[in-house]
Amino acid sequence: MSGFRRTGEQEIYEGAVITLGVGTFVGPDGEPFERDVVHHPGAVSVVPLIDDEFVLVRQYRAALDHELLEIPAGKRDVPGEPPEDTAHRELVEEVGYRAGRLVKLAEFYNSPGFSDEHSHTFLGLDLTEVAASAQGIEEEHMTIERVPVDDVPAMIATGEIIDAKTIIGLTLALRHLGR
Repeated sequence: MSGFRRTGEQEIYEGAVITLGVGTFVGPDGEPFERDVVHHPGAVSVVPLIDDEFVLVRQYRAALDHELLEIPAGKRDVPGEPPEDTAHRELVEEVGYRAGRLVKLAEFYNSPGFSDEHSHTFLGLDLTEVAASAQGIEEEHMTIERVPVDDVPAMIATGEIIDAKTIIGLTLALRHLGR
């Protein structure tokens, strides 16, 4: 046991996606302290593979005020929905593909220093094209880009791909594919 203990939390903001609180804690030495804590419902992301190309999206991100090249992803905003079901739904919504198979690549905490957001990342295989159903203004205006598998390491190294979940997903997909 680490000796740390949560003693409470005061919610100070509830938004459409996150809740912000100030948590109170006691350290191993008995000293109390506070930390800002962001609560998030969690997320899924999928690395869709068609032939020898990954299907990525270029999407506007308001917090950065510019677009990023990313793997398809979305919030776990349906209570009780298994991550695999959310991944299937998000893949259809964002890029218009249904996966015949999902291979779990990883689970991770995005920014555990201040947030409890927990993500699940999958490799999407045996894809079938279906009608996309964009949700929200960013998805309505994003573009879909197919990137050759062999181009990905250089795109990460040069900073063309800088989104963490995308780097994690693509790197683990490459490993899974033996590349």
